[in-house]
Amino acid sequence: MNRRSLLVVPILISIVAVAIVVSMATAAPGEPEASATAVVTRVVQPGLADEVSLAVTAPPRDDRVVANYSYPADGSIVQLSSAGARVVAQPGVSSIAQSGLNVVSVSLLGGEITLDSIDLRASVAAGPANASVDVPASSLTGLVVLGQPVTPTPNSVVPLADWGTLEILASTSETTRNAPRAASASLTALRIKVTTDHGGLPAGSSIEVGSIATSTVAAAPVVPAKEPTRPTASAPPVRPIVPASAPREPGTSIAGAPPELVRPAPEVTAQFSNGGYVFPIYGPASYGDTFGASRPGISGGWHHGEDIFSPLGTPLLAVAGGTMFSVGWNDIGGWRMWLRDRLGNEFYYAHLSAYSPLAVNGKQVEAGDVIGFMGNTGDAEFTPSHLHFEIHPVSLLSLGYDGAVAPYPFLNAWRRAEDVSFDAGRAYLPLDGPAGSPSAVAPPAGAVLLEASDISSASGLTPGGLKATLSGQAPKSPTGGGDR
Repeated sequence: MNRRSLLVVPILISIVAVAIVVSMATAAPGEPEASATAVVTRVVQPGLADEVSLAVTAPPRDDRVVANYSYPADGSIVQLSSAGARVVAQPGVSSIAQSGLNVVSVSLLGGEITLDSIDLRASVAAGPANASVDVPASSLTGLVVLGQPVTPTPNSVVPLADWGTLEILASTSETTRNAPRAASASLTALRIKVTTDHGGLPAGSSIEVGSIATSTVAAAPVVPAKEPTRPTASAPPVRPIVPASAPREPGTSIAGAPPELVRPAPEVTAQFSNGGYVFPIYGPASYGDTFGASRPGISGGWHHGEDIFSPLGTPLLAVAGGTMFSVGWNDIGGWRMWLRDRLGNEFYYAHLSAYSPLAVNGKQVEAGDVIGFMGNTGDAEFTPSHLHFEIHPVSLLSLGYDGAVAPYPFLNAWRRAEDVSFDAGRAYLPLDGPAGSPSAVAPPAGAVLLEASDISSASGLTPGGLKATLSGQAPKSPTGGGDR
């Protein structure tokens, strides 16, 4: 090897080393993930493909129904009247996944095990700093096993004579504390395991009825490289304090302020009173911790609140007693409103689908009052329905719209309302249109449609089927692509 060749080798090694260092320095952080599944029934037999009545998966979303299903044709193993499954998943800065399932009138193994209805739901969310799981109480009614009524108990196992076992409401849930944050939940209403040949199934077979699963992983945090400090003769720019008259809505910013003068998310805490605050959503909800994350087009370019995900139309509650103001439309927030409590702290609600009659400027409300309903208006039109919620302590109001603190620890601490009144004064307030304004006065009370269900596929000949349908257990009809 000549001298020139000896010089080439270290040069090549140096190039490879530099390439490796550059690759490590520029490697993209972990991508956010979200998934949700729902399976109505599944029959597993050794050596055969699984027999599934209905299965849906997300992302992005799916919502379907099945009626009068039998397996095999005579229904000797599985027979059900009707069922519906719906899932939604969206990865992002706050990754979320939701799954729901309803089943009406189930008969297994020729009637050895029967069930009137099933209602399962699960929601998970993960953000840069936290992750959460919400699995509300499941409804499993009319369970009869080998001729005996059985009260459903979560994660319980019932022996089936000498030929198998029945697992009831088997569930798992998990969240991680280390980055990247993750959350997962699964729930199966019934799972039969056949240990000895029985009912036309060989040993080792299983039957699952009502199974849902959700999982999310937040994006790995990005740690920007620190640039070397450059000496300069000029004084550093002074960050302005935004006056109280500054814009109070997302989508606006300080007029003419260069990027280097825009105030970042404040690292402060605020004290609230010890009691009187409630969680802003009544019903199942999931949320992460995305306060301060990048949000182009918003004042300061950062997320001023938290996104709380819940089904469309879920009631929104006043978090404290106080006064409603700035109720109306905003291009970013859609149908939105503000609440000022009696200590002067202010709370922002955005992306509503409708208001209650209490959502009127100057109206006095109490903690727990229904003031609106979950939606996806404004710039949330093509996202899962959620509430954008902000907290502006009275001590930071001089900062204008940027005087916000992270809602996550407060949401965790505030109590959940266990009951909500829908008496007079708690009806929907119809909206005129995307660019209009809500009616000043709600129409006279009549019949208010809160939710629609397709019962055309329900069987009146199935024992208990009509009763379950009329009691609200019928599967929901597909909502279509606009219901997001």
